[in-house]
Amino acid sequence: MEQGVFTLRAVDPAVDAGLVHAWMNDPEVAAFWEMAQPVERIAAYLREQVGSAHSTPYIGCVDGTPMSYWEVYRADLDPLRHHYPARPRDAGVHLLLGPSAYRGRGLGTALLRAVSDWLLRADPYAERVVAEPDVRNERSVRAFERAGFRLVGQIDLPGKRAALMVRERTA
Repeated sequence: MEQGVFTLRAVDPAVDAGLVHAWMNDPEVAAFWEMAQPVERIAAYLREQVGSAHSTPYIGCVDGTPMSYWEVYRADLDPLRHHYPARPRDAGVHLLLGPSAYRGRGLGTALLRAVSDWLLRADPYAERVVAEPDVRNERSVRAFERAGFRLVGQIDLPGKRAALMVRERTA
């Protein structure tokens, strides 16, 4: 599969709920996101994300085709801050690769690198990007590592044991 041109667009819950619902209910995704819920609950979740003061949801597209769901957020303002030594302006990222054809091909690594680069460029005061994939999701942890994140430890979060991944701004 060619990599193509990657773009992010803002989530529109009315338009994207069905798409994100299908991805969240994929057994491989559901095992880690634990959001295999009816479409109405996914739509409500997306509306909550859109309305958040510190988190923004996006649909990632390759050559215009939706293929990923992203949440980028201020980790230092998120409840996550209570579970790790947060620093002011820490950025955070969540990634879900939707269709299985996009998984296991190294694309996640390239996208995580690009999005974390973008987050650090967008906020010159942010010194790092953090992520907390489920420790059982070895493919995700490897993708973060290959994208320049390092595993700094494990943390217990509501509903999961997470790998705390950090990508520092480089000089």
